[in-house]
Amino acid sequence: MYSCTVPALIFIFFLSLSFLITKSQSSPCTQAFADIIATKNITRCKKLPTLDAQFGWSYNQTRNHTQINIYFGTNNINPRKVVWLAWGVNPGVRPQMVGTRALIGTRHPDGSLFADSYNIFSDTKTKGCRLYPTEIDVKIQNKILIEYTNSTGFLTIYASLVLPMGYNISRLNHVWQVGYKTEGNDPKMHPKTLQHLDSAETIDLTTDASHGVGKHRKNLRQVHGILNIIGWGTLLPFGAIIARYLRAYLIELKSWYILHTTCQTIGYLIGTTGWAIGLWLGQASKYYTFHAHRMIAIFIFTFTTLQMVALRYKPGENEESRKNWNIYHHFLGYGLLVLIVVNIFEGISILKPYDRTWKWVYVGIIVLLGTIAVSFEVFTWKKFISEKKMPVPEEKQNISRNAAVQASESPGP
Repeated sequence: MYSCTVPALIFIFFLSLSFLITKSQSSPCTQAFADIIATKNITRCKKLPTLDAQFGWSYNQTRNHTQINIYFGTNNINPRKVVWLAWGVNPGVRPQMVGTRALIGTRHPDGSLFADSYNIFSDTKTKGCRLYPTEIDVKIQNKILIEYTNSTGFLTIYASLVLPMGYNISRLNHVWQVGYKTEGNDPKMHPKTLQHLDSAETIDLTTDASHGVGKHRKNLRQVHGILNIIGWGTLLPFGAIIARYLRAYLIELKSWYILHTTCQTIGYLIGTTGWAIGLWLGQASKYYTFHAHRMIAIFIFTFTTLQMVALRYKPGENEESRKNWNIYHHFLGYGLLVLIVVNIFEGISILKPYDRTWKWVYVGIIVLLGTIAVSFEVFTWKKFISEKKMPVPEEKQNISRNAAVQASESPGP
């Protein structure tokens, strides 16, 4: 059916985009970064999947200890506003901020630089407690070197570390971060975008292979976004357009109600699947929650479910309560459409400021749906005005009255 073709094509586009994004997350470092690390004892480097960060390293493993030289840097989108950056290792079972032994460097407005070691505790992340320099169980040889390169905009940290027993360089949990505010030499909390929250992975320093902590969740987020944009954000509005125009006003299509309910049901099921995935993602995120996005989504699910149930238990055409039911169904339906659009953009904003593709694709979908609706509305009014000027036989008048009554009693969006 044609009405399902466009959403299907959009779904394929998003799915292809998600594979491209996933595939492109592992690549060698840039030439500019390679030139910087060429002066150090660094033999390998790679781009990290978030924050425009890059990581270089070399290692020397003996029976008694493992020494690694690391060079971490970023030339973020607006590098002069990046005032601190951090890199660290976590001896736990998975890469995460809490429990990380970190090296943090800060850059002050006067150009002076400071670097030290820090232990990251749970209170730092959950309560935003202030960070203070502390000794860590990783031995730092010589000192931590922080540099800012004006020509490239790179802010970098270099250090030579001796890893104690318990750290495995073939499965090393490392974490990185950047921030935009400091208090003296102490870094303030970084933004809570997904780019910042996903800045951790497990890396094999011997082969360059890595597995991001959020790789599985990233794929689920993409599926979550695709399903909700297609289901709630495209099919439900399209179903509302069918209900308003594909009946007596635009064309007298007898099967409009079947098309309307089919489109709404499919959209509801797809959107609800996406919502359920989003709910699971929220439960899996131990240290952060996007409260506004979550609460609006729960509200949308609750009342779209009510709308679907209402179709089954709506009053009969001749019952007195049918008129009030129609008013409630229409207003709630249109209100939900507005909330759906708002919440989709709320979800997209969580990705800021790095990926604008989702935003502009959905803007394109809204423009397309809006153009269709406006075109139908203009055609409807032209038809109405032209028919009003023409003398209509009594038989035609009766048909028009019946059509108008049916239209006023339609379920709407």
